[in-house]
Amino acid sequence: MPRFDVTATRLDGLKLIQRHKLEDSRGFFSRFFCAEELACAGFSQPVAQMNHTLTHRRGSVRGLHFQYPPHAEDKLVSCLRGKVFDVAVDLRRDSPTFLAWHAEELSAENARSLFIPKGFAHGFQTLADDTELLYLHTTPYVQGAEGGLNPADPALAIAWPLAFADLSARDAAHPFIPSDFRGV
Repeated sequence: MPRFDVTATRLDGLKLIQRHKLEDSRGFFSRFFCAEELACAGFSQPVAQMNHTLTHRRGSVRGLHFQYPPHAEDKLVSCLRGKVFDVAVDLRRDSPTFLAWHAEELSAENARSLFIPKGFAHGFQTLADDTELLYLHTTPYVQGAEGGLNPADPALAIAWPLAFADLSARDAAHPFIPSDFRGV
């Protein structure tokens, strides 16, 4: 019995993963990750790093972050508690959806994850207080390879569902996309 449903989004390579919960009177069991089953979604490299975030305030925004090649990473993002508006932006220079974005609501209740392939920026807005996310990465973080987009950039026109309640100084300082930006 498959433990995941994998659904393509309009951005090539970006996939929505639905985990199946086996429930009974005690609660539920769900498979969180399986390399064999998620290879069809594109998660074909080993997990190299796992990150866990807690964001206290509803409306907070984190991102939009990415790693430049050769340190680009695939990631699987899941919500453990609370709810987020999770966003991926296509930065692949030759992609027909270059600079297009896609968002999914991820929550502990809906048991969804977003598979974000190399060449995408990622960010999220919390839709509940005290929201926790878990990220599985195929490449370890390299500070010198880090890039970021300003989440308020009008060129992206992301339809964030709430006014920004909190945004780090670092994320707010990311410049708007210059006209000569050719992607990653």
